[in-house]
Amino acid sequence: MSPFRIAAGNCVDQAHALRFTFDGKAYAGLRGDTLASALLANGVHLVGRSFKYRRPRGILCAGSEEPNALVTVRRDSSRHTPNLRATQVEIYEGLQAHSQNRWPSLRFDVGALRGWLAGLTPAGFYYKTFMWPRSAWKALYEPLLRSAAGLGCAPSGPDPDRYSHRYAHCDVLVVGAGPAGLAAALAASAGGARVTICDEQPQVGGFLLSSGEVPVDGILRGLGKVSVLFV
Repeated sequence: MSPFRIAAGNCVDQAHALRFTFDGKAYAGLRGDTLASALLANGVHLVGRSFKYRRPRGILCAGSEEPNALVTVRRDSSRHTPNLRATQVEIYEGLQAHSQNRWPSLRFDVGALRGWLAGLTPAGFYYKTFMWPRSAWKALYEPLLRSAAGLGCAPSGPDPDRYSHRYAHCDVLVVGAGPAGLAAALAASAGGARVTICDEQPQVGGFLLSSGEVPVDGILRGLGKVSVLFV
């Protein structure tokens, strides 16, 4: 048991270990871990760099609101997705995740030298101030500013995969599978409506999953024919 992990938890399988890598270094997590929780369990706190001055950043939140832990998940040159929140990436065996917005490494980033110029480029700084000499804008200033923009890099090759889709029809759409959303879905379903409930997490229940006080499995059995989508 990692000293950074609590002994009990409803969202992970303590008996099922998974191996993954972050910036090429191997780690172990548990089934049900997000990349963020698995990294924290391994004592990894530095996960990214700030956009402008490349200051070190750690995991701040637990869901889609996470502003710092943005990563790239890569399989090959055509199959990699940038700017995923580590708090929303569920780990699997062989996951390869990489930090972004740093060079040559996350711990030693040359771009952090920009912090020395923080006083010259405050918030609201107008970058087209770099207008002299006039010929330097297109030859020097604009290329440098464009190269500094953005975080992750898009794939260089075409996407080789094919995707399917389906049309889902319902009478009532409930967004959010926390206590309020589940109650609304149960009430609508009891009235005979076709109900679809959507949530950004891979499990329904919201904060009930961490409280341990309410049997979420019992609520799920009561949903009956309610369709559940994780988006």
